[in-house]
Amino acid sequence: MNAPKNILVPTDFGAAADTALRYARALAHAFGSTLHVMHVRENTFLRATAADPRDLHDAVFNNLQQLLTDEDRRVLRGRAVVETSDRPAEAIVEYARTAAIDWIVMGTRGRTGVNRALMGSVAERVVRTSTCPVLTVRHPEREFLLPDVGGADQASPDR
Repeated sequence: MNAPKNILVPTDFGAAADTALRYARALAHAFGSTLHVMHVRENTFLRATAADPRDLHDAVFNNLQQLLTDEDRRVLRGRAVVETSDRPAEAIVEYARTAAIDWIVMGTRGRTGVNRALMGSVAERVVRTSTCPVLTVRHPEREFLLPDVGGADQASPDR
């Protein structure tokens, strides 16, 4: 397995996406990867909206910039990306392809049953159509990182 050079975190600004960002940050630090944080906003071009679409884009971009820490920008070369599409899964996969993304780390709400059938799952579509590995993270999550105290032989057996 080659170390990932680029890790993408799609976000809807929810709790599961925040958890995925924490995972992606840790992975990017471990591998020296560039961190891409992306939001796919709804295409409002042909719909009546009260706000100027450029203002909506700028607001989303500012929210993404707030997710990136100074360390993300400095150490992980963090990038904020806003795409506009009515098909978020396709936009995520296309960005991953064109930006040479090696891993996608994304949150999932874990919908089941009728909710999943009616609403669908962006994460599921990304997993099915992406050409790179996808790590999905549910919130609340189990911690996968252990403090570095005394070496690897002290890892907890239940994690």
